[in-house]
Amino acid sequence: MAAAPELDRISTIAEERIAAIFRAATSWSEEAPGELTPAIRAVCIRLAEMVADQRHYLSPLPEPMESERRAVLMLVAERLRTGPESVALRGELEALADMELRATGSWSLVAAAQAEWVQTAIDFLQRRARNVAEPDQPDEYWAEDVVAGIIASVKGLIGADDLHANIERRYAVGGRPPRPDDE
Repeated sequence: MAAAPELDRISTIAEERIAAIFRAATSWSEEAPGELTPAIRAVCIRLAEMVADQRHYLSPLPEPMESERRAVLMLVAERLRTGPESVALRGELEALADMELRATGSWSLVAAAQAEWVQTAIDFLQRRARNVAEPDQPDEYWAEDVVAGIIASVKGLIGADDLHANIERRYAVGGRPPRPDDE
Protein backbone atom coordinates (compact mmCIF):
# COMPACT_ATOMS: atom_id res chain seq x y z
CA MET A 1 0.00 0.00 0.00
CA ALA A 2 1.22 3.50 -0.80
CA ALA A 3 2.46 5.72 2.01
CA ALA A 4 0.29 8.58 3.27
CA PRO A 5 2.25 11.32 1.41
CA GLU A 6 1.87 9.32 -1.81
CA LEU A 7 -1.89 8.95 -1.23
CA ASP A 8 -2.12 12.67 -0.49
CA ARG A 9 -0.32 13.47 -3.75
CA ILE A 10 -2.59 11.13 -5.76
CA SER A 11 -5.64 12.66 -4.09
CA THR A 12 -4.39 16.16 -4.92
CA ILE A 13 -3.84 15.22 -8.57
CA ALA A 14 -7.32 13.69 -8.75
CA GLU A 15 -8.88 16.82 -7.24
CA GLU A 16 -7.00 18.98 -9.76
CA ARG A 17 -8.33 16.86 -12.63
CA ILE A 18 -11.87 17.06 -11.27
CA ALA A 19 -11.60 20.84 -10.86
CA ALA A 20 -10.36 21.10 -14.46
CA ILE A 21 -13.29 18.96 -15.64
CA PHE A 22 -15.74 21.27 -13.86
CA ARG A 23 -14.01 24.34 -15.34
CA ALA A 24 -14.46 22.76 -18.78
CA ALA A 25 -18.15 22.14 -18.04
CA THR A 26 -18.53 25.76 -16.97
CA SER A 27 -16.79 26.91 -20.12
CA TRP A 28 -19.05 24.80 -22.35
CA SER A 29 -22.15 26.15 -20.63
CA GLU A 30 -21.22 29.84 -20.86
CA GLU A 31 -23.00 30.49 -24.15
CA ALA A 32 -26.10 28.47 -23.26
CA PRO A 33 -28.99 29.82 -21.21
CA GLY A 34 -28.32 29.46 -17.49
CA GLU A 35 -31.07 26.90 -16.96
CA LEU A 36 -29.14 24.47 -19.19
CA THR A 37 -25.99 24.61 -17.04
CA PRO A 38 -27.00 21.67 -14.78
CA ALA A 39 -27.70 19.45 -17.81
CA ILE A 40 -24.37 20.36 -19.40
CA ARG A 41 -22.53 19.70 -16.13
CA ALA A 42 -24.30 16.34 -15.80
CA VAL A 43 -23.21 15.29 -19.31
CA CYS A 44 -19.66 16.38 -18.48
CA ILE A 45 -19.63 14.45 -15.20
CA ARG A 46 -20.98 11.29 -16.80
CA LEU A 47 -18.54 11.40 -19.71
CA ALA A 48 -15.58 12.09 -17.43
CA GLU A 49 -16.63 9.23 -15.18
CA MET A 50 -16.89 6.86 -18.15
CA VAL A 51 -13.55 7.94 -19.63
CA ALA A 52 -11.80 7.61 -16.25
CA ASP A 53 -13.28 4.12 -15.90
CA GLN A 54 -11.62 3.17 -19.19
CA ARG A 55 -8.16 3.48 -17.63
CA HIS A 56 -7.51 -0.20 -18.40
CA TYR A 57 -7.55 0.52 -22.13
CA LEU A 58 -5.02 3.34 -22.20
CA SER A 59 -1.55 2.72 -23.56
CA PRO A 60 0.57 1.65 -20.61
CA LEU A 61 3.13 4.02 -19.16
CA PRO A 62 6.40 2.96 -17.56
CA GLU A 63 6.15 2.21 -13.85
CA PRO A 64 5.64 3.91 -11.43
CA MET A 65 3.77 6.37 -13.69
CA GLU A 66 1.26 3.70 -14.77
CA SER A 67 0.32 2.81 -11.19
CA GLU A 68 -0.08 6.47 -10.36
CA ARG A 69 -2.26 7.13 -13.43
CA ARG A 70 -4.51 4.16 -12.61
CA ALA A 71 -4.86 5.29 -9.00
CA VAL A 72 -5.64 8.87 -10.04
CA LEU A 73 -8.22 7.82 -12.65
CA MET A 74 -9.85 5.37 -10.24
CA LEU A 75 -10.15 8.17 -7.69
CA VAL A 76 -11.45 10.62 -10.33
CA ALA A 77 -14.15 8.16 -11.44
CA GLU A 78 -15.19 7.41 -7.86
CA ARG A 79 -15.32 11.05 -6.78
CA LEU A 80 -17.27 12.01 -9.88
CA ARG A 81 -19.82 9.29 -9.04
CA THR A 82 -20.18 10.20 -5.37
CA GLY A 83 -18.94 13.76 -4.97
CA PRO A 84 -20.97 16.80 -3.95
CA GLU A 85 -21.46 17.93 -7.55
CA SER A 86 -23.04 14.58 -8.45
CA VAL A 87 -25.25 14.74 -5.37
CA ALA A 88 -26.37 18.26 -6.35
CA LEU A 89 -27.09 17.11 -9.92
CA ARG A 90 -28.75 13.84 -8.95
CA GLY A 91 -31.96 14.64 -10.86
CA GLU A 92 -30.06 15.41 -14.06
CA LEU A 93 -27.86 12.34 -13.68
CA GLU A 94 -30.90 10.14 -13.06
CA ALA A 95 -32.52 11.55 -16.20
CA LEU A 96 -29.38 10.58 -18.12
CA ALA A 97 -29.53 7.09 -16.62
CA ASP A 98 -33.19 6.84 -17.62
CA MET A 99 -32.09 7.47 -21.20
CA GLU A 100 -29.66 4.57 -20.87
CA LEU A 101 -26.68 6.86 -20.90
CA ARG A 102 -24.80 4.95 -18.25
CA ALA A 103 -22.35 2.83 -20.19
CA THR A 104 -20.59 -0.42 -19.50
CA GLY A 105 -17.08 -1.50 -20.36
CA SER A 106 -18.18 -1.92 -23.96
CA TRP A 107 -18.34 1.86 -24.26
CA SER A 108 -14.61 2.06 -24.94
CA LEU A 109 -14.46 -0.98 -27.22
CA VAL A 110 -17.55 -0.74 -29.37
CA ALA A 111 -17.85 2.21 -31.73
CA ALA A 112 -21.64 1.78 -31.86
CA ALA A 113 -21.84 2.16 -28.07
CA GLN A 114 -19.81 5.37 -28.24
CA ALA A 115 -21.99 6.74 -31.03
CA GLU A 116 -25.10 5.79 -29.06
CA TRP A 117 -23.77 7.62 -26.00
CA VAL A 118 -23.02 10.72 -28.06
CA GLN A 119 -26.51 10.69 -29.57
CA THR A 120 -28.10 10.13 -26.16
CA ALA A 121 -26.17 13.06 -24.69
CA ILE A 122 -27.24 15.26 -27.62
CA ASP A 123 -30.88 14.16 -27.24
CA PHE A 124 -30.74 14.82 -23.49
CA LEU A 125 -29.45 18.37 -23.98
CA GLN A 126 -31.94 19.06 -26.76
CA ARG A 127 -34.81 17.91 -24.54
CA ARG A 128 -33.64 20.22 -21.79
CA ALA A 129 -33.34 23.10 -24.29
CA ARG A 130 -37.02 22.67 -25.26
CA ASN A 131 -37.90 23.82 -21.74
CA VAL A 132 -36.12 27.15 -22.27
CA ALA A 133 -38.26 30.14 -23.24
CA GLU A 134 -38.45 30.57 -27.02
CA PRO A 135 -36.30 33.69 -27.44
CA ASP A 136 -33.51 32.18 -25.30
CA GLN A 137 -33.42 28.73 -26.90
CA PRO A 138 -30.03 27.84 -28.38
CA ASP A 139 -29.70 27.11 -32.09
CA GLU A 140 -30.47 23.64 -33.39
CA TYR A 141 -26.83 22.48 -33.45
CA TRP A 142 -25.74 23.73 -30.04
CA ALA A 143 -26.08 20.33 -28.36
CA GLU A 144 -23.82 18.65 -30.94
CA ASP A 145 -21.21 21.37 -30.43
CA VAL A 146 -21.38 21.12 -26.65
CA VAL A 147 -21.14 17.31 -26.59
CA ALA A 148 -18.22 17.29 -29.06
CA GLY A 149 -16.45 19.94 -27.00
CA ILE A 150 -17.06 18.10 -23.75
CA ILE A 151 -15.68 14.88 -25.25
CA ALA A 152 -12.52 16.61 -26.49
CA SER A 153 -12.04 18.50 -23.23
CA VAL A 154 -12.58 15.52 -20.95
CA LYS A 155 -10.35 13.18 -22.93
CA GLY A 156 -7.62 15.80 -22.95
CA LEU A 157 -7.94 16.58 -19.24
CA ILE A 158 -8.00 12.95 -18.19
CA GLY A 159 -5.16 12.08 -20.54
CA ALA A 160 -7.16 9.67 -22.64
CA ASP A 161 -6.40 11.27 -26.00
CA ASP A 162 -4.81 8.04 -27.14
CA LEU A 163 -7.72 5.85 -26.00
CA HIS A 164 -9.36 5.42 -29.40
CA ALA A 165 -6.07 4.89 -31.25
CA ASN A 166 -4.93 2.31 -28.72
CA ILE A 167 -8.21 0.41 -28.91
CA GLU A 168 -8.11 0.45 -32.70
CA ARG A 169 -4.57 -0.87 -32.64
CA ARG A 170 -5.34 -3.65 -30.17
CA TYR A 171 -8.76 -4.80 -31.28
CA ALA A 172 -9.30 -3.82 -34.91
CA VAL A 173 -9.80 -6.76 -37.24
CA GLY A 174 -7.49 -6.66 -40.22
CA GLY A 175 -5.62 -3.66 -38.86
CA ARG A 176 -1.88 -3.32 -39.06
CA PRO A 177 -0.07 -5.63 -36.65
CA PRO A 178 1.59 -3.83 -33.76
CA ARG A 179 5.21 -2.92 -34.38
CA PRO A 180 7.74 -3.97 -31.74
CA ASP A 181 8.30 -0.33 -30.77
CA ASP A 182 4.51 0.10 -30.16
CA GLU A 183 4.52 -2.29 -27.25
